[in-house]
Amino acid sequence: MSVHDELLISRELLAFQLFDWLASDGETDRQTLLAMIDVAQQLATNVFLAHNRQIDVEEPSLDAQGVHAHPAIKSALAQYKELGLFGASFPEHVGGIGLSFTVSLAIYGNFSAASVATIAYPMLTAANARLLTKFGTPAQAEAFALPQIEGRWFGTMCLSEPQAGSSLGDIRTRAVPDGKDTFGARYLISGNKMWISGGDQDISENIVHLVLAKVVQPDGSLHDGAKGTSLFIVPKRLADGTPNDIAVAGLNHKLGYRGTSNCLLNFGEQDGAVGWRVGEEGQGLAQMFSMMNEARITVGMSAAALGYRSYRQSVRYARERFQGRAIDMKTGAMTAIINHPDVRRMLLQQKVYAEGAVALCLYCAHLVDQRDQDAEALLSLLTPVTKTWPAEFGLIANDLAIQVHGGYGYTRDFDVEQLWRDNRLNPIHEGTTGIQALDLLGRKLIYSDGHSLSLLLNRIGATVDKARSNPAWAQQADALLAFWDGVQDVVSRLRERNGPEAFDDATLFLRAFGHGIVAWLWLDQVLVEGGAASSALREGLVHCCRFFFETELPQAETWMDIVAGQSDIARAIPEYVF
Repeated sequence: MSVHDELLISRELLAFQLFDWLASDGETDRQTLLAMIDVAQQLATNVFLAHNRQIDVEEPSLDAQGVHAHPAIKSALAQYKELGLFGASFPEHVGGIGLSFTVSLAIYGNFSAASVATIAYPMLTAANARLLTKFGTPAQAEAFALPQIEGRWFGTMCLSEPQAGSSLGDIRTRAVPDGKDTFGARYLISGNKMWISGGDQDISENIVHLVLAKVVQPDGSLHDGAKGTSLFIVPKRLADGTPNDIAVAGLNHKLGYRGTSNCLLNFGEQDGAVGWRVGEEGQGLAQMFSMMNEARITVGMSAAALGYRSYRQSVRYARERFQGRAIDMKTGAMTAIINHPDVRRMLLQQKVYAEGAVALCLYCAHLVDQRDQDAEALLSLLTPVTKTWPAEFGLIANDLAIQVHGGYGYTRDFDVEQLWRDNRLNPIHEGTTGIQALDLLGRKLIYSDGHSLSLLLNRIGATVDKARSNPAWAQQADALLAFWDGVQDVVSRLRERNGPEAFDDATLFLRAFGHGIVAWLWLDQVLVEGGAASSALREGLVHCCRFFFETELPQAETWMDIVAGQSDIARAIPEYVF
């Protein structure tokens, strides 16, 4: 095993999931893609991982000239740019490499494991550029997307405001019409945006902000809610090199992701920041959610990667740390803690969460690549799960890693404390767990026509049929089918209830739903025949699948039973009791 394979996501695991399970090698041959993964993994280890602790300690700073990131980040991203990785999943005709989103996400996962704060800049940039190539005019795409795909310019998404947070219909940023030019309808933007990752830095030549704002009507009014909310391209520097009317009002100091600048931006402190509308007026939220859906899958992969790296750290520590003896021994040599049953349970729990989360993210990336209506419908259903389940349970894996390390895990001498801090953001940004739960249960299930759920159940049913033909997995097949029968029953009950109280346990529903998805993916992987996976990897799959069905899926059944019970305890408790 190479050093970088031990520290980041296992090359063998990625090869199995990409090529043996998902068959994601349609665009080129397996060995070429593995070579690309190897080169990226070496950069992630030798450069990104090497500076990860340093940028956590030496955070971005702000002075009169703007925000200054750690120089190691600029150096690392210059090498990332040289490999063409900013445009990894973009087609060649716009300057990309043309990799599938699935393979690109696998490569991204290793950089997340190495330094999630550094890779956050390219992640946002790619999502920004993809939105512009999809919704922008040819002139907008050429001027603002292509430099991002090349890696010379970086991009952001500017949604939240201090008073609105995630309630995007309540934003107050204003866009005053200012004629037209080469790039389309021009506006002057004024307002405040909060929590802007990469909002300012001295790494790239320019920054392309995608800003949500409401167009000022002829009578001076703004539309209420989402109506009238549009998306605008607002660069830090204009075409002639002059600064746009954008000011950094302050930096947010975070628990983790400390190397990523996070800014409060003021647009239009003087005459107004120049911006150009993307698409038609009022389409901003729909366009931004297209960008955010890609970001949500990558956030899920970031969370999976951070949980995975802490798991690998735990295994290494548990093998090297000698403490205590077997429970039936009072004397004699101490044993490595990996031999203690409770430590083994924690390691196995980390493994099923982290590797299950990686599988979930790659599966959804594979749906992105399929580009057909059924894949899009299924992806829409699974996106809130793919963002949230890895974020929640990857974080639990980080927590368990600290526990395995004992008191040492709570110190800065080991990486697991930083990995926990970095991952703690992922259940929050790009839509909190509660928001994702409401989206899943409401828009995707209760208020839908049921088509996407039927597609999911058909795929699960195909796995169940295959498992039932194998005596070793028939019991798991029956358990999985019973669980999803229960899910359908709960969704039917909540549809009948058809009131706000149906959403009281939405987060618990999402947690259980996610467990059911990951149980299916574990079973689907263990049934893969052929391929180049080693006997050790396949044996690991068997044990992980058994463990998940024996210890995790029963918990999900209990959570779903609680949802089915429709308790009113949270709604009924008087506010003064708190």
